[in-house]
Amino acid sequence: MIFCATIYPMNYWLIKSEVDCYSIDDLEHDGATPWEGVRNYQARNYMRGMAVGDRALFYHSNSKPLGIAGVARVVAGPHADETQFRSGDEYHDAKSTRANPIWQCVDFAFVQKFDSVVTLKDLKLDPQTAGMVVCQTGSRLSVQPVSEAHFLYIMESASVH
Repeated sequence: MIFCATIYPMNYWLIKSEVDCYSIDDLEHDGATPWEGVRNYQARNYMRGMAVGDRALFYHSNSKPLGIAGVARVVAGPHADETQFRSGDEYHDAKSTRANPIWQCVDFAFVQKFDSVVTLKDLKLDPQTAGMVVCQTGSRLSVQPVSEAHFLYIMESASVH
């Protein structure tokens, strides 16, 4: 019997987190985590488009320096963000129900940490990465797409831990 495997293209993303909230070191320690608490519709919609195996650049925001600290991998596809149902949780959403959840998340696992952060300043100055969404003025999305070319370029130029 011959099996025909369908190959799905991998997508690439950038996910942001404040270092004092959840860092690449936290993800390395935990191994994997649901990416909960995203409360922006566009960012949520991007997560709805994620698939197991997709890769994400892990970006430290609200830190010095701002930039990409490592890589994560999607290990569980889109599912309800449980924080929306927890009364008293900072991400609780009273309009959301289990039958009709508003917010979704995916689970990420640690892949690798860079020896040094690929800074936002360097991304903006490099003609190879200046077109990334994160480099655009006013881009505050915590989840955003990254082209394969940008992802691979950053992987080649980053020193890996």
